[in-house]
Amino acid sequence: MPDMPSRREKLDDQLSQRFIALDPAGYFLIRIDHEAMELVVEHYGNGIDELGLATDPDTGEVLSCGGDGVIRQPLAVFRGCSAKQLGIDLTEGPGPKPLTFLDHALYLGRELQRAQTCLEQGTDYIQD
Repeated sequence: MPDMPSRREKLDDQLSQRFIALDPAGYFLIRIDHEAMELVVEHYGNGIDELGLATDPDTGEVLSCGGDGVIRQPLAVFRGCSAKQLGIDLTEGPGPKPLTFLDHALYLGRELQRAQTCLEQGTDYIQD
C-alpha cells in the first residue's frame, strides 16, 4: 500500500498555496557551507510591483524564481553555526533589521532549523 500523505502534510501543502504578501525589506537565500560547518543567509533587496510581484530594485523587472542567469549581489551576508544564532542576528543584531513581516521571520526560522538539521546530518539543503 503506498504511503498516504499525513494530515500534517496535507495541511502544510494547503497552507503553502495561500497568498503571501512579499516583505518590502527583501528576500533571503539560505545555504550551507559544509566545509566551514556554517549556515549562510544572503539578504537581497527587491521592489514590489502593483501585482505584488518582486522586482529588481534597479531595473523594475520582475524577478524570476527559476534563475534568469542574472547574478545579483546580496545587501548583507549572515553566517553562523546555528539557526538560533542567525535568528538573533537577523532580528536583534545591530543596524537596520532586514525583516519587516512576522510571517517572513517565522518562515526564516523554520528554514534555518531545516538547514541546521541538514548541516548536522551532512546532507544537502534545498530552501522551500
